[in-house]
Amino acid sequence: MKEETQIEHKGFVKSIEDEVIYVGIVSDSACGSCQVKGGCSLSEAGEKIIDIKVANPTEYYVGEEVEVFFRQSLGFRALFLAYVLPFFIVIVGLIFLFALTDNELISGLVSLSFLIPYYFILYNSRKKIKKTFSFHIRKVMF
Repeated sequence: MKEETQIEHKGFVKSIEDEVIYVGIVSDSACGSCQVKGGCSLSEAGEKIIDIKVANPTEYYVGEEVEVFFRQSLGFRALFLAYVLPFFIVIVGLIFLFALTDNELISGLVSLSFLIPYYFILYNSRKKIKKTFSFHIRKVMF
């Protein structure tokens, strides 16, 4: 069976609470070679804090350098949910409404308003999405 590729970022443990480790990810030149850098919010900002649920948080300590990773297919799924699907909702709505109303302004505004229920549903599904898009952590070996 072919091993699935992973998206990896190095970071430092910021804090540990119960079974959750908070890791700070700093964007660097390594993002330049990443295949999904165009849609990854990690490559856009200086530092992101990622919370990672682990079974044994005592294996890690604050300040330790670690690697945070997740499956590449999840990166593409995230791109689909964040960019591709909303784009298609707006385009299909725009085409359909323009055919009905023959008014560009109304068609454009109403098709953009279709994103309100989409993002509301996405927001209400955040717990399920968080389980799907779980990050994993491993120690950096020198």
